[in-house]
Amino acid sequence: MKRMMKLNLGGLLTIALCLALAVPGQAYDLTDKFSFGGIMAGVYQYQWVDGDENKGRGAFNFEPEISFRPNEQNEFFAKFGFGAGNGLNAETNFNLAPWAANLEDDYKDINGRNRDYLLTAWYKYTFKFGENNSLGLTGGIIDATDYVDENAYANDEFTHFMNEALVNGPNGFFPSFDGGGAIEWEIGNFDITAMGMNIGENDDGNNYNYFAGQIGYKLNTSLGEGNYRLIVDTTSEDFLDEDGKDDESRLAAILSFDQQLGDIFGAFIRIGWQDNDPAITYNALYSGGVNITGKWYGREQDNFGIGYAYLNGENEFEYSQVAEIYWRVVFNDYFAATADFQYMKDEFDTDEDEIEGVIGSIRVTAEF
Repeated sequence: MKRMMKLNLGGLLTIALCLALAVPGQAYDLTDKFSFGGIMAGVYQYQWVDGDENKGRGAFNFEPEISFRPNEQNEFFAKFGFGAGNGLNAETNFNLAPWAANLEDDYKDINGRNRDYLLTAWYKYTFKFGENNSLGLTGGIIDATDYVDENAYANDEFTHFMNEALVNGPNGFFPSFDGGGAIEWEIGNFDITAMGMNIGENDDGNNYNYFAGQIGYKLNTSLGEGNYRLIVDTTSEDFLDEDGKDDESRLAAILSFDQQLGDIFGAFIRIGWQDNDPAITYNALYSGGVNITGKWYGREQDNFGIGYAYLNGENEFEYSQVAEIYWRVVFNDYFAATADFQYMKDEFDTDEDEIEGVIGSIRVTAEF
């Protein structure tokens, strides 16, 4: 198969800008059945770190998607990804990625499948049993984070927090962009999800199976909407143990809560635990934070986020800590910019020196 020509940063930026200016809002309906949308983002991050070099790096990514819905029950969907640069993720000595986005290298040879740029491609059929009762069946190339570990304030590296610890639970494991299927049942205020995937290879070079389940409840109060979820995920026995001799399965459980606290404030909590039979980096996560909308100064689409995460380590790690604050300014229906500041610390259970420092970031996004 002929490999797509590699675009440089300037070329990607030019294409992205033209597309954004051509589309007057989020998701463009080509016809009453076809729609085109996606997101593009550019980031520059600079770190000041004890135990590592002070340096800055930039990255850009572009993820267009297309949907075909012949009727309300059927949907065909595909998403692609292109990037320029790997940002600080490829340079920093911190264990956690300061931007939990897909970057240039992530779009190539995805999961060892010799597949480039195609992220997801799936078909979904939805059964409607009543006004508040539906069942969706999806199959194809999917992304686990589209189905489990959702959170209204800490789940999107393009519009929420940037650090990996505050986007999804790093003590868990949510593979992306491989073959699988999902069942989503929404009944009243409850939603129940079950999914499975086959992943080309893990860090040990092994093919493995992944399974996850989530049960959630939507709570409507006088303060606003809240979501309370339990996620459990596991794998086949294809992960090496600490000694590198035996294959073990992975198992994790996560609680993810988000709750509106009136028109201006919101809060989230995410805590989780992971079995330590296989070689892992973290066995527990404790995180939380607040969201503050810009309504108090007359710009309700803007928001501030303040978050903290503590990850209890395994093997050579004693713990990692992350504190992050950001201010996101929304210019119009599709352009926004974020100023972000992160404090990070990795403490080791060996003679290795700790790594501690701060990272400043500017993120510009266009959703269409």
